[in-house]
Amino acid sequence: MSSDLAIRVAGLGKAFAIYDKPHHRLLQQILPGRRAWHREFHALHDVSFEVRRGETVGIVGRNGSGKSTLLQIVCGTLAPSAGTVEVHGRIAALLELGAGFNPEFTGRENVYLNGTVLGLTRAEVEARFDAIAAFADIGEFIDQPVKSYSSGMYVRLAFAVAIHVVPDILVVDEALSVGDEAFQRKCYARIQRLREDGATVLFVSHSAGTVIELCSRAILLDRGECLAIGTPKHVIARYHKLLYAPAERAETLRAELRAERRDGPSSGVAHPASMLDGASAARTDATAHAAELAETAWFEPGLVPQSTVHYAARGAEILDPHIETPGGRHVNVLRPGGAFVYVYRVHFQQAACAVRFGMLFKTTTGVELAGAVSAQPADALPLIEAGQSIEVRFRFRCLLAPGTYFANAGVLGLIGESEEYLDRRIDVAMFRVLPDPQRLATGHVDLDVQPELGNVVATESSPT
Repeated sequence: MSSDLAIRVAGLGKAFAIYDKPHHRLLQQILPGRRAWHREFHALHDVSFEVRRGETVGIVGRNGSGKSTLLQIVCGTLAPSAGTVEVHGRIAALLELGAGFNPEFTGRENVYLNGTVLGLTRAEVEARFDAIAAFADIGEFIDQPVKSYSSGMYVRLAFAVAIHVVPDILVVDEALSVGDEAFQRKCYARIQRLREDGATVLFVSHSAGTVIELCSRAILLDRGECLAIGTPKHVIARYHKLLYAPAERAETLRAELRAERRDGPSSGVAHPASMLDGASAARTDATAHAAELAETAWFEPGLVPQSTVHYAARGAEILDPHIETPGGRHVNVLRPGGAFVYVYRVHFQQAACAVRFGMLFKTTTGVELAGAVSAQPADALPLIEAGQSIEVRFRFRCLLAPGTYFANAGVLGLIGESEEYLDRRIDVAMFRVLPDPQRLATGHVDLDVQPELGNVVATESSPT
């Protein structure tokens, strides 16, 4: 094995015996040759990958895909049914809530117990105890039995012990999601420090942003099978595609991912934009790049809003709201920075005066992020005849943070002396923005800020 490799997994498989009735387990022991008293569930099948020293690798996949089973085998707490696992270096694991803790012991006693299990001497645990207690920050509970701890306190203490072992390999299985936000940030900062010190990190997370931010590579598991290995951006895009795929398309998509992993992606390599002189050339280049990004977006039928609200129509009807590329292709999984068009049609059953159209994008919690109207009131369309249809198009660049968003559509017109909605649809369309590892912007919307740093030259103050 190369000295650069920390973990090597080859042809790994794990099958569990499933018994339909409790007494079948006994019958399998005493009458093994008569018949099979159980059926096998294959949690992992022919999984192979390598992790180099100093890498941070995220494992993603739907619930039941085999992620936790894989980590348990890597840590040695579970034996494989097939294949081999090689681990080189001291390994510290946070696999389950309080795993390795004796519930009858106090937190202090469990620190010594767990530290010894992880390979430290008593003297080494003694030397690090104050730092462990400070990181866990559970106060006087350190001297209380851990059976009285909340789930958050379990995680605090378990993680504090694991990271103060100073492991060569740290394995974390979603346990950090139990802690509060402030503690999670402290943990991720410590993981970052371990990475900088050369430790290898292997962890499971459902957070796409966390995987992209922390990881150098990612692995996609589904039904116990490794479907993708590559950069976090590459793997997360495929994970989301699989996650939101309708049931009838899931198996086809799995076959496509297998073929892609075997043969390599069919898409070409994106080339950096040419450096052109002049503001006009820069704008042209940016526009071309935005259009190029848009063409890598795709449509997922599973992205369907469940919170749509229709206003009572008053002589007009909004039809087919959707997002499309500049070339007219329907999409709802968008690339950051890409150029897109929010489109809908309005059919007028009655004549309408002073007509305007609007759109709005919101977060999943309902925060209104950005919107637009087709014109100011003074510039509204003066008259639309009954039976006429209008196509409304709002062009925009996708400058939103990674996440899921909802779109509104509305048409306004005069009813009597006041401007009223002739039709309005809330949460009528749903779309997702993919992560961008190059993103410097914070918050929901990228303002295209250009950071500039310069030296400050001190000057002598003038005499008064």
